[in-house]
This record gives sequence, C-alpha cells and structure tokens, in this order.
Amino acid sequence: MSDATDTTGPSGPSDPTDTVVRAAGCVLWRRSPSGGELEVCLVHRPKYDDWSHPKGKLKRGEEPLAGALREVEEETGHRAAPGARLPTMEYEANGRPKQVRYWAAEAVSGTFTPNHEVDRLLWLAPQAARDRLTQPRDRTLVDALLDVLHLA
Repeated sequence: MSDATDTTGPSGPSDPTDTVVRAAGCVLWRRSPSGGELEVCLVHRPKYDDWSHPKGKLKRGEEPLAGALREVEEETGHRAAPGARLPTMEYEANGRPKQVRYWAAEAVSGTFTPNHEVDRLLWLAPQAARDRLTQPRDRTLVDALLDVLHLA
C-alpha cells in the first residue's frame, strides 16, 4: 500500500476525519494603477457567500507554495511573484482540522474572469480589506502583509 493512501498510524488505523486538510493561499497585493497606493485582493466565493484571501486545497504531493500560486491564478486570473511566508492558519472546517499556509505575493499580470468558485474580486486599501474580510482570523494576514512590506 502506498503512503498516500495509508491511514494507519503508529498505534493502528486512524479515523479519516482526523486527517488535516492541507491548503495554501496568498495575500495578493499590488500598487494601485491610479495612485500607487497598496491594494489587497479579496475574492468572493458564492458557495460560502464570504470574502477571503485566495486559497485552496493542495493536490496530492503538491508543494504548498506551488499550490498557493496555482490557487491564486485559478481564483483571480493573476500570476503572482511570491514573497515572505505569512502566518499559517489552523481551524476546523466541516468537522475536520484545516491548515492553510500563506505567503505574501505581488500580482504581476493577469485579468480576473468570474467563475464558479469566485464570482467577484476587489482590490482594496489594507484597512478596507480588513473590514471586508468575513473571517476575523483572516484580518491578521493583512497586518502580517503590512509587516513584511515594512508598512505597519
């Protein structure tokens, strides 16, 4: 049996609901085309009716940074240049533990096209982004971005 499908722990079979859901994403940012101010990208997911940073589940064997950049491009249409690691968020989702690794990433090219996962995208000033985020835990990522960009 391969390691990827083995659910046997050191003390025997484990409960598959205990398996951590691995995900990754980015706090995507850019300089405003009109004034050069910092803007943070937020996406609206109609399935959850929430505003969040672009992120998603990792594919089997996928490296977290590669998955984060893939998710950003899939959800926002933008290619991104990765920067510093940001805090990892850990929480429960659908009764399972979830771990989301984040990076700061600058949008370098692309155009948003609404899709089934993300129907709206906003570029907001950091404080407006903090206020729009649905989950309070996601607000700390805006602060972390400002720290790594030395704008706090």
